[in-house]
Amino acid sequence: MNILAIKLDPHAIDVIFANEALHLVLADGREISAPLEWFPKLRDADDKQRKNWRLIGKGVGVHWPEIDEDIAVSTLMKNY
Repeated sequence: MNILAIKLDPHAIDVIFANEALHLVLADGREISAPLEWFPKLRDADDKQRKNWRLIGKGVGVHWPEIDEDIAVSTLMKNY
């Protein structure tokens, strides 16, 4: 029997906002999401502010400089 080896890589590579939720796309293809209600600064930000993000720590987190918000991938992973 062959066993498929899946290499998990929990580093963010992209950020998407849809349907009142934040979605992080991970390097291994997974997507994790959380309601914007969990992050009031992001919930209240306009589209321009939400789109102005950068990865921190080579993808261990995401930073939004205009609203001074940081979210670690591990924080969202703990909720699953």
